[in-house]
Amino acid sequence: MQFCFVIGEHIVKIFKRVAVVAAVALFAAPLFAAEKLTTQDFVEIEQLYAKYNHAIDSGDAEGWADTFTPDGVFNARFTGREALMGFIKTWKEGGGLSRRHWNSNLHVVGTAEGAKGAVYLMLWDVSAQPQKIFTTGIYEDVLVKNTGGWRFKSRVVKADRPAAPPAAAPAK
Repeated sequence: MQFCFVIGEHIVKIFKRVAVVAAVALFAAPLFAAEKLTTQDFVEIEQLYAKYNHAIDSGDAEGWADTFTPDGVFNARFTGREALMGFIKTWKEGGGLSRRHWNSNLHVVGTAEGAKGAVYLMLWDVSAQPQKIFTTGIYEDVLVKNTGGWRFKSRVVKADRPAAPPAAAPAK
């Protein structure tokens, strides 16, 4: 009789372990599925980043606004298509057409809503001779896919702070 009791306890322990593993798999599966992006998604997202840069550098307000959702937000200040196109008008008036965006180290991860992206920014002043770096920073993006493809839901530029000047050498 004691032998049956030991086997019964062992079966209960195994059942509990299987139940825990099954519960984890059941609840974690949507998390892993939400993060899965296809190769085609990555290609389309990379093309979105390129379209954004070409549009802003050429002053194409409509093309630049097209890289955002209709309610898209840029730098938490410009929301919606008209405001985004207004930003490009201001950009052009402020000398933006003499600048070129250069991005590198694109990093994209899937989310339940679409994707999050981050990419380094180097903004060149091409009117200067020799050409010089105007600013550097990082874009932090929320991306969604709609019937028109991947778009920025929100985009924030976080400019790098200039390095502090070196400390003066101590007087001798």
